[in-house]
Amino acid sequence: MNILKNILAVVLGLVIGGIVNMSIIMASGSIIPPPVGSDLTTMEGLQAAMPLMEPKHFLLPFVAHALGTFVGALIAAGIAANNKMRFAIAIGVVNLIGGITNIFMLPSPLWFTVIDLVLAYIPMAYLGGKLVLRKKN
Repeated sequence: MNILKNILAVVLGLVIGGIVNMSIIMASGSIIPPPVGSDLTTMEGLQAAMPLMEPKHFLLPFVAHALGTFVGALIAAGIAANNKMRFAIAIGVVNLIGGITNIFMLPSPLWFTVIDLVLAYIPMAYLGGKLVLRKKN
């Protein structure tokens, strides 16, 4: 039974965290309009728009990555039968791998790359796991 709970923890953590991430990304263009004439609906359009992006355009992607990881880790740690922090960190590692992959597909400014990779994934997963452990005690 513990194995099934742990598998469910990972699957739900990744899926719900991914939904949170994509929801924020999808809404970000409505909140902070993209540069004039940019088409952000395709990878080619995103690549072409990248040099036109200002720091404000990177705020919501960072929030999406951080909050998606946090929520996913919170869910995974909350559902996991044991080793709750390990499952939370596992969500962070999977999301970090996704973040690294995204950087190769869609190069971003170095400052954003560093901030995103260093702060959005493992620290947020740790925070999610810590919150569940604190609530449990």
